[in-house]
Amino acid sequence: MNRTEKEELVAEMREVFANSSTIVVSHYSGLTVAQMEELRGKMREAGAGFKVTKNRLTRLALADSKFEGLSDLMTGPTAIAYSEDPVAAAKATMEFAKKNEKLIVLGGGMDENLLDQDGVKALASMPSLDELRGKLVGLLQAPAQKLAAVTQAPAGQLARVFGAYGSSDA
Repeated sequence: MNRTEKEELVAEMREVFANSSTIVVSHYSGLTVAQMEELRGKMREAGAGFKVTKNRLTRLALADSKFEGLSDLMTGPTAIAYSEDPVAAAKATMEFAKKNEKLIVLGGGMDENLLDQDGVKALASMPSLDELRGKLVGLLQAPAQKLAAVTQAPAGQLARVFGAYGSSDA
């Protein structure tokens, strides 16, 4: 890798760190190519990214970013999962790590907050942004549906009463 490629990689990583709300750092030693592809696929499905990193270059990219504290985790065969959704990267990483013990979660960061392994687990147990949006829409729709049913019921009852009076006069 020449100097220009390294500079491009550092710039790309800086952009990833700037656009992500969550970063999860893990060791992937012992994973096969097929397992890595499966993990990348799960990340894409969850709306997250997964990247095997060069530690020295990643430390350069982390400098002066909101995730600067993650530099200490950049040792050994390191990979990062990242997402704009605060929960997606953590959830996808932890789900894969449950099934495959060779993926070891070291920690992560959510905005300026550093997370240890337990913090990443706690974050992964939270509902995703899409799940929360769905619940909110459901909560907002329920009162409107009840209001419509309540307001339509008296009108329907009046119509039946008038219909009964109309049919008895005939």
